[in-house]
Amino acid sequence: MSPTPQSAPAVVGVIGGGRMGAGIAQSFAVAGSSVTVVESGGAASAAAYDRVATGLKRAAERGLLSEPAERILTRVTMADSVEELPADADLVVEAVPEDAGLKARVLTAAERAVGATTVLATNTSSLSVTELAAALTRPGRFLGMHFFNPVPASALVEIVVAPSTEAAVVSAALDWTHALGKKDLTVKDSPGFASSRLGLALGLEAIRMVEEGVAEPAAIDDAMSLGYKHPMGPLRLTDLVGLDVRLAIAEYLHSTLGERFAPPRLLRDKVARGELGRKTGQGFYTWE
Repeated sequence: MSPTPQSAPAVVGVIGGGRMGAGIAQSFAVAGSSVTVVESGGAASAAAYDRVATGLKRAAERGLLSEPAERILTRVTMADSVEELPADADLVVEAVPEDAGLKARVLTAAERAVGATTVLATNTSSLSVTELAAALTRPGRFLGMHFFNPVPASALVEIVVAPSTEAAVVSAALDWTHALGKKDLTVKDSPGFASSRLGLALGLEAIRMVEEGVAEPAAIDDAMSLGYKHPMGPLRLTDLVGLDVRLAIAEYLHSTLGERFAPPRLLRDKVARGELGRKTGQGFYTWE
């Protein structure tokens, strides 16, 4: 007997319409979900909608869609507040900035807005899922679903399981991940999980090498992409992720795991100057 194919959740909420949130929304809409994206309204809401629309247009141009982009986009709606999330949502994914207090406030508001069976997920790349769960009245319905940038093209979702997460919730998250055509990496909750902890360790060492004058950024990246077959080097990846995001993760892991994750001075200086990578046009590379 062949296995039953996984299906995407019928109704999904995504809180945050930045690059990550828009990518998550796009991926679920392509898989057939009805998606509500919560953004603060006005220009921010319009920009989030445009990100999803642009992503779908580009996917269509590459022949990656099985139906017209315009039809998929009709499954995406915008909301100005968490209170407007659909009460019958199967899944709500929080994708706001890496601030534990902000995430806790957003998640508790989402929990009040949806039904008792809704699964809540955080897209955090490093913060404690266990601590976020402690703010909820139904922590068993909560886990981490760490998507990777750019979400539509990335093959991986890191499923982060807290001690309170129910087995059925983990099973549902795995099914939904596979329905998106992605592979799961399942880990227990720990600072930085698996992906951010390993990726940051390599990225910070590469930054230290630039700081010490060992080699230019392109040479360091070539060492990993050509020598170790990484899809891209750690410094180019840092530019794509955002130097401010890397710094925030490093500060958190420094506080929880010790000195090996201490942010290099060069990273702090670049963030202070606004050199945040691709999104500002300048990081370790200059971007058009």
